[in-house]
Amino acid sequence: MHRPLLYLCVLIALTGAATAEICTLTGPTVIDFQGHLNNVTDRCAYSLLADSGNDLKVVANFRERRHRDVSFVDSVTLTVGSSADEIVLEQGGRVLVNDVVMSINSTSRNFFGVDVVKDETGVTAEFTTTEYTINVFFDGTTAQISMEVPVNSTLTGLCTDSSDVSSGYNCYSSETDCTEAPDSSIDCEAVTKRCNILTKYAFTSCNADLDPTPYIDACKETMCRYPLEDGLITQFLWAYARACSLVGHNELGDWWTRAECSPPKAYCQDVICSDHEFCGWKFSGEPACLCRADFGCTYRASNTLGDPTVCEHNSASLTLANCLLEERGIDHKVLHLVDPTCKGKLNENNMVTFNFDTSNLCGATILSVDNEINYTNAIINQNFTGDIVRHDQVFIEFSCFHRQPDLRTVSFTIMDNSYVGRITSGEWTYNVSMIPYIDEKCTKVVATGTEVKLNQKVWVELKTYGLDEETIAVVTDSCWATSVSDPDSKPRHDLIIDGCANPDDGTVRVKGNGVGTSNRFSFNMFEFTRHPDNVHLHCQLRLCLKKDNNCVPMCPSSKRRRRFARSKYTQDEPALISMGWRK
Repeated sequence: MHRPLLYLCVLIALTGAATAEICTLTGPTVIDFQGHLNNVTDRCAYSLLADSGNDLKVVANFRERRHRDVSFVDSVTLTVGSSADEIVLEQGGRVLVNDVVMSINSTSRNFFGVDVVKDETGVTAEFTTTEYTINVFFDGTTAQISMEVPVNSTLTGLCTDSSDVSSGYNCYSSETDCTEAPDSSIDCEAVTKRCNILTKYAFTSCNADLDPTPYIDACKETMCRYPLEDGLITQFLWAYARACSLVGHNELGDWWTRAECSPPKAYCQDVICSDHEFCGWKFSGEPACLCRADFGCTYRASNTLGDPTVCEHNSASLTLANCLLEERGIDHKVLHLVDPTCKGKLNENNMVTFNFDTSNLCGATILSVDNEINYTNAIINQNFTGDIVRHDQVFIEFSCFHRQPDLRTVSFTIMDNSYVGRITSGEWTYNVSMIPYIDEKCTKVVATGTEVKLNQKVWVELKTYGLDEETIAVVTDSCWATSVSDPDSKPRHDLIIDGCANPDDGTVRVKGNGVGTSNRFSFNMFEFTRHPDNVHLHCQLRLCLKKDNNCVPMCPSSKRRRRFARSKYTQDEPALISMGWRK
């Protein structure tokens, strides 16, 4: 059983001429008007025909597809008129006129004197001067130019001399450095046999008028380097068949039946791909937008389907390349996060993005691991209804995390009345502030010039910004004062121990500890007897996952200090923030 074969081509032909000169491009090969064969080895734009006298230029733009070392005619640009208006014919039958996509069908439309029409085989553009008529047909892979070249012609381009394959411009530069392994699927002996079909069947009636040798050589040279997946070998057969019709041999009939090829139809018609994609065959034999070799090589080397997770503003997102999914026969529409209602969004570049945030977790799990709070989700397609599947089962896990606050120390004086620190937690960030007040409601900030007297009550609010209060609580584990900025120095006076007020200091009160993303405590101002000029306050904070723990510290009710059970929030290396007063 044979797959349907893909046929994509560009045809430029002289109408009304008794004998046509034919130039054919398929894949990387160029057969000029004289029948000379050459190869384009780079990814550049090449002039096929240029006529300065008639303000006409036809350019082929070459790009890679499955292999980096084999170029294809990816689009054809016609530039006409003194104003250099452009008509671009692309794979999939798309037509752009001066960068604007046009709707083209079987009814001819005229742009700057060029008639453009589209049918199931591709797009045709016809341009007439006083000396000749050019007919352009394009469906994505092969280009043919046929015209009765005027005597003493000044035409230039690859079609007049295909040996000038070093004249490319606007070349595509690769930003990747991938090495492709040899393609073991290529059977050069078998493809050579297929290419030689051009000397058999109905083709024999055309061989005397149109030498098949350069077409056979072009077929062999390319197919001994490129896989059969996209039906490229059929392109060479169809290119010769069309050339035969241009020189008057219309009696070939349905030769494709005996040659086991596809009928004359643009297989990728109306399949529009992004710049990093081309239209080719999936494993199922259906057309799809697949990754160009240069785009896909980095992902394939790392066995990934997309870019790294992006974590910002409490949102996690993962973007997959749809062309990589298509290669594996995966329909992006069946993919979702753990919550089946959270689907991916396909953008104009054919990239699929899945995301969740702390307000809409989409089934994400939240775990406290080591020194981090992790949010983990997965892209899956496991809601199957039958007993079998014909595509890969998908499970792509991704996560973001909040790291416990980093060590922060800042000296606080009467002229520096607050501390605000930005905590970087891997790829998510949040802010922590430590601000003193002189009222319990924390409305009167200890501002510049405020005098705090001994034994005056001071309230300190510890507050975070950027954390999800529904899932995370901030616990002030301990607070203490020293006479210098070093938190490990002596003397030391404890205010909060194990999340609770120090029972040896009856002035300390703690409120809201472990309840939400902020808490506060108060104490009466004091000074150190031997170092009366400075008081530096230090606090250790922890993040606690509410769903797994009772984050509120269990504190003793009596004033006598005694041992007590701590909540399960405790983790290693709590964060330290500090501030200080100066007399």
